[in-house]
Amino acid sequence: MVVLEKINQIINQVFIWIAGICMAAMILVTCANIITRIFWIPIKGTFELMGFFGAIVTSFALGYTQMKKGHTSVDVLVDRFSKRTQTILNGSNFVICMAFFAIAGWQISKYASTLRKTGEITETLRIIYYPFTYGVALGCFLLSFVMLVEFLKLFIAEKGEE
Repeated sequence: MVVLEKINQIINQVFIWIAGICMAAMILVTCANIITRIFWIPIKGTFELMGFFGAIVTSFALGYTQMKKGHTSVDVLVDRFSKRTQTILNGSNFVICMAFFAIAGWQISKYASTLRKTGEITETLRIIYYPFTYGVALGCFLLSFVMLVEFLKLFIAEKGEE
């Protein structure tokens, strides 16, 4: 279990750094576009770049945010249940989310393969779509992996308490 947790942390650390670099690029391109618009020379393809960078930032941050418990959750009702019931509900939630994001990643990667086969490119900058689409799928798979690790930790912690 320790090995899985370490792998999980390392991969998510790499992904959050990539997301941070893309976020910084978004800020720089936006600021540069604002400044160049003053002189009536906007940067071409800014909208496309924001879309690509935004997709990577969002999908690559999913797993890290889950690890840090940064996603919004409402526990008003669940907190009133017994510890055992809370564990069962949390475990069920992890399994459902893990399955959902694994399926989402699979479907998005299928779509990326279609984009690769058709050679789809952006209109202004002529950038190929599929690497970014594969990136979004990778982010979904990583979140699914984080859910698996958290489920296993929950199960091992429950066994240890007995």
